[in-house]
Amino acid sequence: MYRSLLLFASLTLFLTACSQQEPNFEPDNPPLITAAEKGDMSELDRLLTQNSTIDVVDACHWTPLMKAALNGHAEAVERLLEAGADVNLTDKGGYSAIMLAASNNHARVVRLLLKRGANIDQVESTGGWTALIWAAKLGHGETVETLLTHQANPGLRDLKGRSALDWARTQGHQAIIERLSERG
Repeated sequence: MYRSLLLFASLTLFLTACSQQEPNFEPDNPPLITAAEKGDMSELDRLLTQNSTIDVVDACHWTPLMKAALNGHAEAVERLLEAGADVNLTDKGGYSAIMLAASNNHARVVRLLLKRGANIDQVESTGGWTALIWAAKLGHGETVETLLTHQANPGLRDLKGRSALDWARTQGHQAIIERLSERG
């Protein structure tokens, strides 16, 4: 638990250090991002009917879809995808919506994103992690299973040469170790 909190705190620090010089950037948190982050469906629907920029970004280059995925708001994710949100956009560190959902054990959101063509093996640029590495390291068994069922590559390694299986072993997640070992 402590390691997960430390990892989350590190990710939060990285993301809050983003500059504010991006295309489609609004200096205040854009209303569409706020609605998606909160899972506020009435506000999200209202903003979408006003033709809001669907892939507007904040200072870290996060989109409404990324915020909804991070927080597990499946209905908001569905609505944003239906409105044309780009499922594979990444933030400044190369994190995509599927990584954010996987790192928070939102398996249902991961499935929605995969159904709409999310790159299951997207590699972020800060550590070389994939959605599967995130889920395995943090002990998110349901999400690991979802990713493996959809053919995530368990052989991919991060920038330090560690695979999802290596991370699961380091963290002592026995069920995930067994499942990843089955996949070879």
